[in-house]
Amino acid sequence: MRYEGSVFRPPSEASSLILQVTIGCSHNRCTFCSMFKDKRFRIRELNEVLEDLVSARSRYHSVKKIFLADADALVLKPEHLSQILLKIRLLFPECIAVSSYTTAKDLLRKSLPEIIQLREQGLTMLYLGIESGNDQILKDVNKGVSAAEMVEAGNLVKKAGILLSVTLISGLGGVEHSRVHALDSAKVINSINPDYLGLLTLTIDHGTEMYERVTQRQELTTLTPLEVMKENRCLIEHLEVIHCILRSNHVCNYVPLAGTLNEDKEALLGMLDELIDPML
Repeated sequence: MRYEGSVFRPPSEASSLILQVTIGCSHNRCTFCSMFKDKRFRIRELNEVLEDLVSARSRYHSVKKIFLADADALVLKPEHLSQILLKIRLLFPECIAVSSYTTAKDLLRKSLPEIIQLREQGLTMLYLGIESGNDQILKDVNKGVSAAEMVEAGNLVKKAGILLSVTLISGLGGVEHSRVHALDSAKVINSINPDYLGLLTLTIDHGTEMYERVTQRQELTTLTPLEVMKENRCLIEHLEVIHCILRSNHVCNYVPLAGTLNEDKEALLGMLDELIDPML
């Protein structure tokens, strides 16, 4: 296998074979993100990707899961991605899951039949960074899409029968927009009803535009741990979804949360209340 630069994958893909089909991120302009800044985006040559798959087959006895890196394999044209998926099916008949990061823009460039075909060829899960359901916050962080486009893209994935895991970033709107961030994000999640919802907490990384905005221009006030917990409580209180697995267990999170919504909603709210009330 050949890799270029730092390689990122979701925590749930820890046991997956990582296959770089793109280098870097096609958008790479989100103000909070420090990933892929060392790379200039390009799509890898198809023959190189297929050669890596052949190499992996000779090296590994059993591969159950494959993650298509880097940031957004769905930027590939359907016919290009199809050849990769079909090669995986041919070489790794034991593989039960193929997943990738995606963006709303990438999804909206494809038709529902094209996405269904990718599912039929072996694509099982997509990870979509929604980050916020508020249009002003999405604009401020240069996400490049609106909340309505996030909903449209997420529903495409669900209609195609592909598992969808989405992320929100707690604190992304700062103290100034904390409540509207929680409320509008809940609306977007309710409109999509993803299979998985991951909560991250905003971290201010050196070298990002967000770092400049917070530390030098002082345009955004970051949340305290208590304020993050209150924002998370507001979000969860307003979620109305069916069998959506919630996780907030990344190293950036202050409180580990895990449950299935809406079944565990009251238990999650109670857990947060037990932490919040003594701090008020």
